[in-house]
Amino acid sequence: MEADTRIGVDVGGTFTDVVVATESGLSMLKVPSTPAAPDRGVLDGLDAARDTTGVDPSDVTFFGHGTTVATNALLEREWAETALVTTEGFRDAVEIGRQTRPSLYDLNAEKPAPIVERHRRHEVPERLDRRGEVVTPFDESAAREVAERIAEGDAESVAVAFLFAFEDDAHERRMRDLLVEAGVEGEISLSSEVLPEIREYERTLATAINAALKPVMNRYLGRLEEGVADAGVPAPVKVMQSNGGVASAAATRDRPVNTLLSGPAAGVRGAAHVAGAAGFDDVLTMDMGGTSCDVSLVRDGDPVVTTEGQVGDYPVTVPMVDVHTIGAGGGSVAWVDEGGSLRVGPKSAGADPGPVCYGRGGTEPTVTDAHCLLGRIDPDAFFEGSADEAAVRDAVAAQVADPLGLSVAEAAQGIVDIANANMERALRVVSVERGHDPRDLSLVAYGGAGPLHAAELAAELDVPRVVVPQTAGVLSAHGLLISDAVYEEGVSAVRPWSEVDPADLTERFESMAAEGRERLAAEGYPPDRRRFERAVDLRYRGQSFDLRVPVPEGRLDADALSTVADRFHERHERRYGHASPDEPVELVTVRLRSRGVVDPPELAVTGDGETEPDPGTTRTARFDGDAIETPVYDRGTLAPGATLDGPAVVEGGETTVVVPPAASAHVDDWGNVVVEP
Repeated sequence: MEADTRIGVDVGGTFTDVVVATESGLSMLKVPSTPAAPDRGVLDGLDAARDTTGVDPSDVTFFGHGTTVATNALLEREWAETALVTTEGFRDAVEIGRQTRPSLYDLNAEKPAPIVERHRRHEVPERLDRRGEVVTPFDESAAREVAERIAEGDAESVAVAFLFAFEDDAHERRMRDLLVEAGVEGEISLSSEVLPEIREYERTLATAINAALKPVMNRYLGRLEEGVADAGVPAPVKVMQSNGGVASAAATRDRPVNTLLSGPAAGVRGAAHVAGAAGFDDVLTMDMGGTSCDVSLVRDGDPVVTTEGQVGDYPVTVPMVDVHTIGAGGGSVAWVDEGGSLRVGPKSAGADPGPVCYGRGGTEPTVTDAHCLLGRIDPDAFFEGSADEAAVRDAVAAQVADPLGLSVAEAAQGIVDIANANMERALRVVSVERGHDPRDLSLVAYGGAGPLHAAELAAELDVPRVVVPQTAGVLSAHGLLISDAVYEEGVSAVRPWSEVDPADLTERFESMAAEGRERLAAEGYPPDRRRFERAVDLRYRGQSFDLRVPVPEGRLDADALSTVADRFHERHERRYGHASPDEPVELVTVRLRSRGVVDPPELAVTGDGETEPDPGTTRTARFDGDAIETPVYDRGTLAPGATLDGPAVVEGGETTVVVPPAASAHVDDWGNVVVEP
């Protein structure tokens, strides 16, 4: 038992991952997820950590959690009944949306279901102009009637989104007061607090999503906090946010919309940390679990953050790590479509029953089953009672090989090849399509299935190296332990940059910093652990998109604003290939990131290991149709400096690394397996 223990628990579609950090190093384990009650899986992970590592719950000083509860509720449309109050005439903006269509020529395309049904959408006469000046006074009488109708209804939560409330939130705050006075007992979300930024549809949608998810997250976090406390853990629950930082459970309850990419953000943050320690600041990240594959980009050591994200059918413009997700995981089901073509995913066998090789009742062949037949993984390593190879072979033969006229081995290779093609396209989206050359990047592969595919993907993309962290199978949980507390505030103030008063902008930043300072102090971060990062979103006049530009610290003056404008021109040139320094620049949004800095646990290499290890065994593995007797190494026996020539398989407790015949690999000083295709 050791003091100062940190625990990170990330819930995935198939497994719940746990990392325990003590003074002696990191311990990692997995337990099956419990989709019907995700908090149960978290508590199972905590129990397993106690039983496996002997950690005393009372010594836990940090408990971080990555969750998919908000994401699943949005994707599955299992949100709370919600009411919406808007400016008169804008009741339907949240349903009309934008004119952009995902399938331009699809005559049968359907819009996503509105977060708030029309009969629960209400209007109040009031209006501000773009500078926050009152055009139509707030109609108290009409607002009271709306509040009373909502109180008499069945809505669990209410969203309020008035025009230009980010310039002056007085009308929204008054509406909230009237709702409370009318007896509304549900949660109330104001757009001026959730997302005080321009673009009416996106701001209203984010507020509606936040309101719809509040009761869901309240119930979940209530059960989780109670369970963690009952287990004897004194540390408060911290939840990973979509922006790559953790926040208190109370802040998460108030802004659940900020957790829609909780798990993926933790993984990208962990990947950035591990790669940075190894000397690679510019990397692609690839998290392939049981259900999906998340890919992202890290530049200069920091995950790329966007305000143009999308979750399912809904654009979500809160700050989030720029993650591109596809339905390609170890549990992705292989099937033959009506045209006789082999397809993989997006359907997944999930955690229960899982792939056929799990021996838990699964009957549909998956990517994991294909690897089993190709000799790249050992199914007995998953669970006691795993299915024998004959059961896997029969499933692939009946549902894939026979319908396509292929051998079982050819079908298995085809399943892996198609999964690779899907992931290669995803990696190109976040690199080539955004102006980044993969040859200048490394690929960090993690998740239970990522390192099985990474070397082949790197070879196709001409990525020079693959980094497989020591904690690759549980990197999202590891990422929770190294993530700072991060609170982001952004307020739109659209006006010509030439009209911005440096003193007013300084005052705005200082006001936002005071709020951030108060939040961080409440969570126990001393002054020397607080950081504040200023930025503004700028654009050329007439543009509909903007770029984020850092702003110097301290009191701002005309020279500082000129420097910011120069930075904008430079970034525009780098991003789009051109700039127009003579064109007027426009301020869009003022942003401040408040950060509570943590000391990450050491990336210590555990175990003795050898630099010239002998394989524990060999087995026949197939690569491009050739059956090759392949050495199989236990990752725990590989010390820093160990080198391997492909083909080779490196088996760890949570993931397996495949080194193809033409590749080589070595173990670096931080315990990463570095594969060079």
